[in-house]
Amino acid sequence: MALAADFMARLWAADPTLWKADDARHQRIISGALGWLTVFEDVRDQTEELTAFAGELRAEGYRDAVLLGMGGSSLAAEVMAGVLDGEPGGLGLRILDSTDPAAVAAVEAELDLERTLFIVASKSGGTTETASFHAYFYDLLRKLDGDLAGRHFVAITDEDTALQRRALEQDFRAVFVNPPDIGGRYSALSFFGLVPAAVAGLDLTSILDGARRMAAACAADVPPGENPALQLGTQVGELALRGRDKLTLVMPDRLAPLGAWVEQLVAESTGKDGVGILPVDREPLGTPEVYGDDRVFVVVGLAGETVDEERLAALAAAGHPVLRHELSEPYALGGEFLRWELATAVAGAVLGIDPFDQPDVQESKDNTRALLRVYAETGELPAETGELPAESGGPSAGSGGSSAESGGRFVFPVGDEGLAAALAALLGRAAPGEYLALQAFVKPEPAVWEALQAIRVDLRDRLRIATTLGYGPRYLHSTGQYHKGGPSRGLFLQLIGHDPDDVPVPGQPYSFGVLKRAQARGDLAALRARGKPALRVCLGDDVGAGLERLAALVAGA
Repeated sequence: MALAADFMARLWAADPTLWKADDARHQRIISGALGWLTVFEDVRDQTEELTAFAGELRAEGYRDAVLLGMGGSSLAAEVMAGVLDGEPGGLGLRILDSTDPAAVAAVEAELDLERTLFIVASKSGGTTETASFHAYFYDLLRKLDGDLAGRHFVAITDEDTALQRRALEQDFRAVFVNPPDIGGRYSALSFFGLVPAAVAGLDLTSILDGARRMAAACAADVPPGENPALQLGTQVGELALRGRDKLTLVMPDRLAPLGAWVEQLVAESTGKDGVGILPVDREPLGTPEVYGDDRVFVVVGLAGETVDEERLAALAAAGHPVLRHELSEPYALGGEFLRWELATAVAGAVLGIDPFDQPDVQESKDNTRALLRVYAETGELPAETGELPAESGGPSAGSGGSSAESGGRFVFPVGDEGLAAALAALLGRAAPGEYLALQAFVKPEPAVWEALQAIRVDLRDRLRIATTLGYGPRYLHSTGQYHKGGPSRGLFLQLIGHDPDDVPVPGQPYSFGVLKRAQARGDLAALRARGKPALRVCLGDDVGAGLERLAALVAGA
């Protein structure tokens, strides 16, 4: 779709007809989702207050902060904490976005809870994972500090949400109410990104200055060929229309955390109506022969940092598009957030879709809730058949057609004799232009990531298809929309570990382990209901040993 000459002027004017000129319903959605265009200026007057708030925490003896959130409520803060250097005395910031019981228990074990601030972040105020984290740590602090427990918590949410009401009831230290016209994945430069950044001792003014400089570089009167966001969005959109829809991110180690944020923004914004751009994050660069002709490589550089220029040159020489942009210094990250937000809006217009809705994420959530209702009634999840309970109103996991190659089964323990044949059947479906998504419902930790990456690269090199790797349930708030609403070219390998040491969710009849299993099963059901080739492998109690066995099976498949 060709863009109008006045596209950027109309974008900055928040014109919803840029994306859906003849669709009043979508225009209403879009009109309520464009606050990100100005929020980096709107919050500028509050930076001193946020910085002072962080100073009060340090003066009171706080040493760490844990951000309890998912997707757009946590990813930008994770990027800033991982990339930027803070002032001395800033609180150590960690993110909890895993319902794996071992991940939850690790936060409790590794931190001094009475010197830790918990940031409960949810735009809707009702995100299941965030509410569960909140309940767990508030219960612990109540046992330690009684009625003063709320002093260890702050909330970031929209106006009049359940989280805001609960935060007031529990006497939270502070409640930061975000503008309602900003979707989660576009909220990097709002309170969702800046409150945790302030707590971590980061320079908010420098972050926002970076955004202001990028806004000037992308202004309506900048010639199209000189506008970095318009160029990026137009290029990746048009390349996707020509089949190069696997946007492969290349960044130096210092900027590596940015990839997960870009992944969510682009995948959730563009993956719908059967089209989309698939971001490929942290897939190590290979030689030209391991790639199909569906790739575009996007390099985000940083002055003084290096990437693999030799391989990039070989890829360019082989005919793969290589797009480049360099940050002058780390705090230009604020501008990079805005560049990608603008570019994603542009790419959405090129593709002819609404980049501000997420129509295909609810099914997995509904499936999960149905499974949890059964657990509440019976004390156990339904038998591991992939079938949803009839009262859920959702389709069964098998309604997309059984896998004839594995006798109709799609759930296997890692030691099952039939798993090798099932893997071979799944991987045998790989064809040019497709991708393989590895979805791991296990505790995030370096050794696990390395093992998963080794499996990923082996499959990429042999199958010559793009690969993605995400932890569950985190990916449900990121690439999950693309998996179900984007092009039907995905193969899905879901991995889940057992939970020998489970952790309860206070106030609920289920534990974090049950919640994790229900989320994994709910998403698998949604994929298979849409006819997606999907297989689950249960790794057992010892995830490391399970991954070793899986790697051997994959190598022989």
